Amino acid sequence: MSRFHVHVHVDDIAKSARFYSTLFGSEPSVLKDDYAKWMLEEPRVNFAISTRGAPGLSHLGIQVESDSELRSVAGRLKAAGEITHDEETVTCCYAKGNKSWASDPAGVRWETFYTFGDATVYGEDDARPAATPSVAPQSACGIPGCCI
Repeated sequence: MSRFHVHVHVDDIAKSARFYSTLFGSEPSVLKDDYAKWMLEEPRVNFAISTRGAPGLSHLGIQVESDSELRSVAGRLKAAGEITHDEETVTCCYAKGNKSWASDPAGVRWETFYTFGDATVYGEDDARPAATPSVAPQSACGIPGCCI
């Protein structure tokens, strides 16, 4: 079975490892002074592209299968002192759903979301991802709206 790989450069391994351990709900399988790796069985990958912003990485995300799972991830982040921006019943990227945004210590935006219906329009949600205290909030896609 194939596995999606994402590698993010960070400034502080310890701080970032705490954030990702909280986000994923598991400890890294490899932890070094300059490297950490999680071999996750979940989540599967939802990869999307759009022409709604400047080329490059918009954000990373985890699509969950239930609203309770979404609330569990957001709850873990909040319990660890992370700031989240939660959205209820939004229309975005031709879908309806609930979301929780957070930014890791390096400022990478993470969207956790539960989709519960299709939409006939791209839509626009609040799109203000949360930020760590040292990172100012910014538009998820660089424009109003986001991508599910």
